[in-house]
Amino acid sequence: MSTLEGLNREIVGCRACPRLVEWRERVAQERRAAFRDETYWGRPVPSFGDPQARILIVGLAPAAHGANRTGRMFTGDRSGEWLFRALHRAGFASTPLAEARDDGLTLMGAWLTAAVRCAPPDNKPTPEERRRCQSYLERELTILRPQLRGIVALGGVAWTQLYRAAVALGLPVPRPRPRFGHRAEATLLDAASAPAGGNVPIIGSYHPSQQNTFTGRLTEPMFDSVWRRARELADV
Repeated sequence: MSTLEGLNREIVGCRACPRLVEWRERVAQERRAAFRDETYWGRPVPSFGDPQARILIVGLAPAAHGANRTGRMFTGDRSGEWLFRALHRAGFASTPLAEARDDGLTLMGAWLTAAVRCAPPDNKPTPEERRRCQSYLERELTILRPQLRGIVALGGVAWTQLYRAAVALGLPVPRPRPRFGHRAEATLLDAASAPAGGNVPIIGSYHPSQQNTFTGRLTEPMFDSVWRRARELADV
């Protein structure tokens, strides 16, 4: 079986999607004015966290001037500010700040990944790009499955890709696919080591994008409720 470290090395070298390769590298060359003196990562962004994680967190994709710049998921943008503050409050992150991949932040009991590993134009990967990246999520699920107690899907794309990955792996899933919603909860897969007969819940959360947080569609109390539930699952 591959390891999470080995999988990350494979992810970083991926060039399977020509549109995403061209975009992520062009952004890294042109850079945003505020970051003109920085060297952008400009590659697929690896997952990170605790290899013994009981909670898997799945986002959409790296932001062009966030993780595509810093090289670490949800690091260097407003979405990450929201996420890591919440993870810190819930005891999953060592600090509430995520500024660079070498800033010392660690995750405890959580593994952070995404449905698509390259920054897409307009934050919108195509169905084909999502399909190509799905195998990485499938392999993460396979590695982490025996120890998982819960999964958090940040947004509808992550919810859908998790379900598709579980189906591709032949894991028991509810049919029809449960509808995504904030604090929606469904059993996505089972694990021999998990409680309650092996069920591992997936929890839906609105993505902490500026589109959601600036409009009030997602508030910090709403977001915290997701992580309280994840904490309950992790501590069983």
